[in-house]
Amino acid sequence: MNLILLGINHKTAPIELREQVAIARENLADAARTLAAYEGVREAMILSTCNRVEILTAADSPNVDITHFLHNHLSIDPAKLQPHLYEFRDHEAVLHLFRVAASLDSMVVGEPQILGQVKEAYTVAREAGTVSTQLEPLLQSAFAAAKKVRSETEIGSTTVSIASVAVDLAMKIFGSLAGKKVFLVGAGKMSELAARHLVRQGASTIFVTNRTRERAERMSEHFTGTVVPQVVSWENLYEAASHADIVISSTGAPHPIFRKEHGQQFLQKRKNRPMFFIDIALPRDVEPEMNKLEGMFLYDIDDLQTVAQAHMAERSREAADAETLIAGEVERYHQRQKTVNIAPMIVSLQHRAEELRQSELKRVQAKLGSLTPEQMAAVEALSRSLVNKFLHPPMQALKQAARDSDVARIEGIRETWSLIAEVPAFELDAARLHGPGQPAKQEVGAEVAAGEGKEKS
Repeated sequence: MNLILLGINHKTAPIELREQVAIARENLADAARTLAAYEGVREAMILSTCNRVEILTAADSPNVDITHFLHNHLSIDPAKLQPHLYEFRDHEAVLHLFRVAASLDSMVVGEPQILGQVKEAYTVAREAGTVSTQLEPLLQSAFAAAKKVRSETEIGSTTVSIASVAVDLAMKIFGSLAGKKVFLVGAGKMSELAARHLVRQGASTIFVTNRTRERAERMSEHFTGTVVPQVVSWENLYEAASHADIVISSTGAPHPIFRKEHGQQFLQKRKNRPMFFIDIALPRDVEPEMNKLEGMFLYDIDDLQTVAQAHMAERSREAADAETLIAGEVERYHQRQKTVNIAPMIVSLQHRAEELRQSELKRVQAKLGSLTPEQMAAVEALSRSLVNKFLHPPMQALKQAARDSDVARIEGIRETWSLIAEVPAFELDAARLHGPGQPAKQEVGAEVAAGEGKEKS
């Protein structure tokens, strides 16, 4: 398997470009199927969040170029996109995936939302039929490693997220949030998290709206206690917004729904009382020009990064512990994969031994004479036990050779037993093992003579 991971994120590309590359959730399945249909691509998953778009593929060859998918599917000029792309392969791709799932590559290190987003991308790809036997174990290992980071390090000891960072900014602008009115535009999880933080800081009123009213009503049910949310119909979006001190917008709209002229109207109705917009949508919901209005404070995803850096200093030690843990989990994953890769040869070894056992039983059957069922069962048990004991050393030797990436030793065992299998492609010097210009992965084997005919195991 050749792993290829291609992407852009908040570190490599501005929000103006990320919002062009972002893929809406309802389009992810079709995009994954389109990608998986590319020549040489066996399996594929696409992760699209407000901070990153990443493509993970299992390919037939390391020469498969998946950059064409981004250019063609999203109709973006390659020259515009290329400088912002990063690409990881094989071991580095595994490490990057594990770090992303564990929130070590997030804008706010330790935020819990990214693991759920990776799991959702995996679910979409699996249901679309683009994740199967090759990416499945990799992703499950990444999820397990991320869970281990959260349970064995202090990186998630305090609640930090894009939502909480946004609330920190609101506190700086208003001083106190006591009695402030909050308007949630879009019924997304991030909006809900931000609203919960605001309520804990004293916000008294929550308005909720969504294009689909049922989703807004479901979100409103999550708020209980001191705040009773009010569901606003989408048609009354702008009227309700003018009464809000803080607007948190996170819709899937392809274009801004709040523009500069709307801000001017809001300020007029509010008699120039300040208004705070937190735009956590991608593409953005609020036109950047809104920030030029006196009394309007607009922060998008990239603006929140400045505040997020303050949390990085507090979490540097925890992040270092998490990085060490992830490095160990990546190494364990690769060791497991080496053992998995040797499995076909172990099966071939067992098959060869069983053929020899059956052949010997047939050969001595006439000498044994007529045996009772109990006697025959005893002979079967004895012969199987002997074969299993005899196979144990070479099987353990194969597994250890796989862990050591010792292709020469594996090849020696294969030739000794006349096995038909594929020598695993470890990260070794291809020229040293197979000669200049030869691939590190090759089909090996002569046929195994078995009983009355020949078959490939």
